[in-house]
Amino acid sequence: MKDLSYHPVNLFIRFLLELSALIVSGIWGYVQVEGVLKYVLAAAIPMTMAVIWGTFNVPGDRSRSGKAPVVIPGMVRLQLELLFFALPVWFLGNMGYQRYGLTFGIIVVLHYLVSYSRILWLRDQK
Repeated sequence: MKDLSYHPVNLFIRFLLELSALIVSGIWGYVQVEGVLKYVLAAAIPMTMAVIWGTFNVPGDRSRSGKAPVVIPGMVRLQLELLFFALPVWFLGNMGYQRYGLTFGIIVVLHYLVSYSRILWLRDQK
C-alpha cells in the first residue's frame, strides 16, 4: 500500500482540519459569554491553540516545517494533536451541532488512518 502521509492532498486536508479547528474554537468562545469578553474569547482561544500547535513539535516532522521551537517526544505530540482535534468535536456538540462534530471527527480519524506512517514515526520519536 502506498504511503500517503505526506502526499500534498493529505497535507492540504490536514491544513484544512487545523484551520477548521481554530475557527470552531473561536466561534465556541464567542457564544459562551456576553459583552466584550465574547470577542476576547473568540480571539484568545484559537490564538492559544495555534501557539501551542506551532511551538511544541518533534524535530524533523515532515508534515510540519521540521522545526521544533520546543522539542517534545512523538507520543506527546500525538496526544497534543488528538486533543487539538477533539476539542472542536466537543465544541460543536456543546453548541448543538453534534452531526457536524461527528463529521469533523470522522474526517480527522480518516486523515490519521491515511497518515499511518507518520503515526508510527511519531511513536518512535523519543
